[in-house]
Amino acid sequence: MHVRTLVRCFTAALAVTFALAGGQAAAAPAAPAAEDRTLAPRILTYDASAAAEFRAAVDRGAAIWNESVDAVELRPVAAGQRANIRILADNGWPRAYTSSLGNGTVYIGRQAVTQGYNTVRISSHELGHILGLPDRKPGPCSSLMSGSTAGVACTNPYPNAAEKAEVESDFGGAFARSAGAPRNVMTVG
Repeated sequence: MHVRTLVRCFTAALAVTFALAGGQAAAAPAAPAAEDRTLAPRILTYDASAAAEFRAAVDRGAAIWNESVDAVELRPVAAGQRANIRILADNGWPRAYTSSLGNGTVYIGRQAVTQGYNTVRISSHELGHILGLPDRKPGPCSSLMSGSTAGVACTNPYPNAAEKAEVESDFGGAFARSAGAPRNVMTVG
């Protein structure tokens, strides 16, 4: 997304520069360049069919991650397919159970919503756990993974630069080594 677009723009700019400098321009190959193949995001699917009244917040939380990082993309699961991430609504506190990097179950708990916490921030935060991020408590509102310690007035659903970089690192070139490693971690809040 961001990096892939920059690579394509840089490649196009170089072609124009060579053409203007008197060099010969050649047609681009039909197959994607090696850079594009290595920059393809890892696709993770999520099933929000049991997210009840939080479904729109879950979709927005996934969209925020898609806007924020290039190495992974969250998509709704296709009918009849098994999702990497199951999202459920319940009456408890929000939490995530991860089975391995990019796989697990998220509970969007009504207890936090009743106390005034923002549903999109909750969704983005819990998806952050599935993407490998730990809680960072206490923390400021600018840190998505500070969770509830930022207070109910905090509605920031976006990961900060360090959180983005950590997800990029986990799912970039290094994702193959860590994707299969079970984590069996439960994070609350």
